[in-house]
Amino acid sequence: MRHKGKSIGGVVTSPVKEKLISIKIKLLGIIIPVVSILVLILIIVSYIESKKIISSDANEILDLSANNQVNQIEAWLNENLASFQAVKTAIESAQPAEDTLQDLLNSFSDYNSNYSDGLYIADASGNLLASSKSSTHSGEDIKNSVWFQEGLTRINMAFGSAYQNADGKNVISATGMLLEDSDKIQVISADVSLDRISIIVNSLVEMENAQAILIDRTDNIVLAARDDSILSSSLGSNSSNELYQNIAEKITNSELDSVRMNHYMVNFKKIEGTNWILVSYVPISSILSELLDLRSFMIIVGIFSVILLIVLIERVTHIVLKPIKMLTGTIVNMGKGDFSMNVTVKGNDEISLMSQSLKNFIEVMRGMIQDINLISSQLYKQSEGSSEIASHLFDSSSLQSSSMSNLNATVDDLARSVNEIASNATTLAQFVSETSDEGDKVNEKMRETVEVSEKGRNDMEEVRKTMVNIQNSISNLEKAINKVGNASTEITAIVNLIGNIAEETSLLSLNASIEAARAGEAGKGFAVVASEIGKLSNTSAQAVQNIERLIAQIIDLVNNTVEQSKESAEYINSSTQKISAATDTFDSIFDAINQTGQMILDMLEKIGHVDDVATNVAAISEEQAASSEEILATSEEMVNQANAIADNSKNVAQDSHQLEETAKQLGKQVRLFKL
Repeated sequence: MRHKGKSIGGVVTSPVKEKLISIKIKLLGIIIPVVSILVLILIIVSYIESKKIISSDANEILDLSANNQVNQIEAWLNENLASFQAVKTAIESAQPAEDTLQDLLNSFSDYNSNYSDGLYIADASGNLLASSKSSTHSGEDIKNSVWFQEGLTRINMAFGSAYQNADGKNVISATGMLLEDSDKIQVISADVSLDRISIIVNSLVEMENAQAILIDRTDNIVLAARDDSILSSSLGSNSSNELYQNIAEKITNSELDSVRMNHYMVNFKKIEGTNWILVSYVPISSILSELLDLRSFMIIVGIFSVILLIVLIERVTHIVLKPIKMLTGTIVNMGKGDFSMNVTVKGNDEISLMSQSLKNFIEVMRGMIQDINLISSQLYKQSEGSSEIASHLFDSSSLQSSSMSNLNATVDDLARSVNEIASNATTLAQFVSETSDEGDKVNEKMRETVEVSEKGRNDMEEVRKTMVNIQNSISNLEKAINKVGNASTEITAIVNLIGNIAEETSLLSLNASIEAARAGEAGKGFAVVASEIGKLSNTSAQAVQNIERLIAQIIDLVNNTVEQSKESAEYINSSTQKISAATDTFDSIFDAINQTGQMILDMLEKIGHVDDVATNVAAISEEQAASSEEILATSEEMVNQANAIADNSKNVAQDSHQLEETAKQLGKQVRLFKL
């Protein structure tokens, strides 16, 4: 049973007693039921074994009784058969005359109570010779009678089946063929009353309440029984007695071992020389009647034994537990804080060992409580100093936490600025890369323009040479004019191409100027180059217009050459001069285009440098952004640590205060103990 009590600082001072169950009661509550159960088991086992022994002895007695009955019946049968056989042998030997034979048969009438009618003789013609005092078989159909038919089957005298004679009596006949020198077939017979056999069978039963039935197993006819109602009837055929029915079933199935059925012990024995079965049975309750008395006696003895054992166990338990009660009182006082009592140690058993251990414990507790009292005083003084230190530590940690929070905000702003720089640097690098790609395209166009310009200059040189040839050979004027016309057509295409290139160059220059303006200070040099390219493209456009105008004039001259052949020389001279001027112009254009191409190459090289710088700036900015994020994370962690330190400092201050209170409480608790 548990005990509850008031607690001061975790020490139970005054237990509140609930219902107390002592060890003695618990031991008795366990030992007594166990002993009672063991005694009960012993009684049950003894009863079962006694029942087995008594049943076995009863079975042996019943078997001995049945054997004795069988021996008596066999002796009785053999005695009667011997008498009948002696008479039969005497008649067969003497072969007396009929009168003498009649006197012999008359002499056996009432000679023996077993066959009061004596013997009688019948032949195959139906003639009957019997005692003059007997009228049992008068008027009977001799040839068809049971006893006569049985007698015809054997020479020696033997008992046949039971039957009811003409007088209505249940009899069994001993018959045999009478052997004489005459040719007549004769049967000698003697009737034995079944009532007489029943008297013999029942009088030989040796067990109390036991009964016996003599049965002819041929058709289960009852030959002898105490119950007259079943004599000469088939056992179990017309009876509601379940025992008789089961006995008949066993005999029919030739199951003749001793068995128990219907609360009876049943024994089967064969009668030698016959087809008879002696069935002996006795009620099991009769056999076990003495066992019931034994059971009652054993129960009384068991109850007395249990009571005696309970008394002995209670006394022994009381003596054994007496020192434990003393120890219990000491322990209860210790639970109340009283360590002033002394424990006396006696003996050398487990209880004395417990007493010695408890004595040592009390001494140890006395010293421990004194030490705790001293330590609590020291602890109280130390807790006061710890409380003051914890307060200063909390103030410092709070200031540190505030500073770290400000640092965290600054680092956060720095991280955002670095991220913006990294983003802009990345955008600039992408833009410069795209500008470099466009510059490569412009350079490619300029190379094409240079090639076209060079081709135009060569063509103009050819025209000049042609015009010289025209001056030298006027006879070939017509062919020269055709060549001039073809050359003019090609020049027109070339000039158109140059015009297109000039327009594209002007457009690229405009785009370059726009991008240079966007690039700000870094794109000023690029803007100058773009401006020069724009001027060059404008000059090229003007030159193209002049060339187109000159070519148009040449075409007009060519068209009018046929009609104005006379004026061809003058026009040719004029054309030669103009062509020379055009050649010079083409040279100027070619030189300007070469210069423009070189400028574009220089511009692309500078753009490449700008791309590298922008890429490096972007990479550095990204690294700075990552570093600033790490610094921010570290700063946040430091803020958390500072906050944790502040919280811990606060907890330390609280713990110090709690320690001070605990030291006070510990001193109070120690003073509760009585030493």
